[in-house]
Amino acid sequence: MNVAVVQFKASTNKENNLKKIISYIQKAASKNATLCAFPEFMMFYTNSTQTSKQLASLAETISGNFVSTIAKAAKENKIQVVGSFYEKSKKKDRVYDTSFVIDKSGKVISTYRKIHLYDALGFRESDKMTSGSKIAKPVQTSLGKAGMMICYDLRFPEMSRSLALSGAEVLIAPSAWVQGNMKEEHWITINKTRAIENGCYVIAPDQVGNIYCGRSLVVDPYGKILLDMKKKQGIGYAKIDLNNVKQTRKVLPLLKNRRASVYSI
Repeated sequence: MNVAVVQFKASTNKENNLKKIISYIQKAASKNATLCAFPEFMMFYTNSTQTSKQLASLAETISGNFVSTIAKAAKENKIQVVGSFYEKSKKKDRVYDTSFVIDKSGKVISTYRKIHLYDALGFRESDKMTSGSKIAKPVQTSLGKAGMMICYDLRFPEMSRSLALSGAEVLIAPSAWVQGNMKEEHWITINKTRAIENGCYVIAPDQVGNIYCGRSLVVDPYGKILLDMKKKQGIGYAKIDLNNVKQTRKVLPLLKNRRASVYSI
């Protein structure tokens, strides 16, 4: 099956971004992709001057206009969509960073609230966000069973391993990876490692421009990079073949060879 990976520079204007997103969905469907994956913060770019209160005022629920409009486009174009949005929370002036999976009938079949907030390297997402507390179970998609992660989650191997042990054949990680010293090297290495150690595909759409590095990736179960979008805005395509997952896990049975009973954590 073909996956479409969108790499773009989100503006601070929600409606303008939504128009771009719909256009990308239409284009991906016209190229016979069965799933279109978008980066983190696709809803809008939040700059350093935006207060937590302002961000919270722009957030929506899963049934709000932003996700509903994308769901309608998915149904009209008969394509699955993975994306993210700022979700309202009950905590004052805090939002969830939430990803969603929409099937080709326009139904939201899974949501995941980012667990690991990026409080590192000079950033504090917890000043504006609140974290989720539950790993979403892998969900069946056209690409196979997909496990959802978001950006900084990739730095925590326990999460991807948990998803793989729960049946994930593909990990999809909408991201907005911040530029910086060695950051692109970390990005490439971590995505390849998560694929290799779990014998699965990793699909990581990334923001480009503003403060983000781009380099959206698709990595196969043996660590081969199938797609690297560099700094280009637009859509990249890659083929996902679940036989590669089965074969890799057969010859390199890391999930079976684990000695969980002797690990201290």
